Amino acid sequence: MAKNSFFTGQPVFSQLLSLLPSDSIVDLVLRYEGDRYCKTFKTYGHLVTMLYACFYRCTSLREVVVGMQANYNKLGQLGLTHVPKRSTLAEANQRRCADIFEELYHELYSKYYRCLPDSRSPRKLEERLFIMDSTTISLFTDIMKGAGCPAADGRKKGGAKAHVLLDAHNDIPKLVRLSEASRNDRIFMNDVTLPKGSILVFDKGYHHFARWQQWTDNKINWVTRLIDSEIVEVLEDHPLLPVHMADGVLSDQHIILGRGTNKSTKRISVRLVSYLDSKTKKVFKFLTNNFRFSPLTVADLYKDRWQIELFFKRFKQHNPLRLFLGNNENAIKIQIWCSLIAELLLKIVKDQLNRKWSFSNLSAIIRHNLMNYLHLKTFLNDPDGLLANNKKQKMPSLFT
Repeated sequence: MAKNSFFTGQPVFSQLLSLLPSDSIVDLVLRYEGDRYCKTFKTYGHLVTMLYACFYRCTSLREVVVGMQANYNKLGQLGLTHVPKRSTLAEANQRRCADIFEELYHELYSKYYRCLPDSRSPRKLEERLFIMDSTTISLFTDIMKGAGCPAADGRKKGGAKAHVLLDAHNDIPKLVRLSEASRNDRIFMNDVTLPKGSILVFDKGYHHFARWQQWTDNKINWVTRLIDSEIVEVLEDHPLLPVHMADGVLSDQHIILGRGTNKSTKRISVRLVSYLDSKTKKVFKFLTNNFRFSPLTVADLYKDRWQIELFFKRFKQHNPLRLFLGNNENAIKIQIWCSLIAELLLKIVKDQLNRKWSFSNLSAIIRHNLMNYLHLKTFLNDPDGLLANNKKQKMPSLFT
């Protein structure tokens, strides 16, 4: 057969690893002393092993190790010299600092999706939109403190919570923090920093008036929903256009917002938009600090918050986060961070292709060809070309 341009001298996994910022990995290892007291199983080997487990959705240490042993002749091209033992991998998951993997994720995001704000070139709303929410990952042992009361039999269930700031335009997390599931969502608000002109959407779990005012002072637009127990003092009713009323807008008001249960709570000046959903016949009350948006734009921005729920669903479906490779907090955090890194690597590949692929199809193709010698981008841009090229050539028979 003639030489085919779809095949390459590097496995698909090696091509994915080439997207990682190697300089950043070296810096992180030095900063956190990740390779201290390690003779063979270094941080990079640990990272590659955990990414292997994530891509193949391995649910046990034996599955990871035996799978890598089956591909022993290809490990050199991944930068590995040997396959770790199960005990070695378990010890590394327990001992090596999870902050290395956390910062590597954010370094990878900054390298490929960093947003450079420029006030001289206004961007579209969808390019400035960020969504904030959290999701809980249940654990069947009391490793991290879960939310809620213990079960009737007295058994406690642990839980990890991922606090996420989603870059809605790119559909990937810009910022992630992990905590115990019992922690309040508002602890994440202190970490959120955005460029001027950004739009931040979040639900009722993030009501903190002082923080909202700080975002307003920093020229960050935000949209959320009103809690019924909050005090509302109406300062002005804005007139509504007939087109807005026909689409469900009930009122548009300038209000003073506070909390009746605590007089010391900061009061802030905001905008309240009441909206009737034509499908559910429910009335929604939206709060925002932006007085220039159309009231329908405010309602539509909050509807976009559903995008982060779809991301959580996709992330949990494509990553083995029901069975973990370790029974300690550090191992769980490392596996979650490596799952996020694997998800981001797939997203980078998806965005660099000319042909449009669904995330689920792309994930399946890469999983099935992870250790194959296939030029990933060339194949994904024209998978039919491989078949057409091979049809022109007579395949050799095994029996001649």
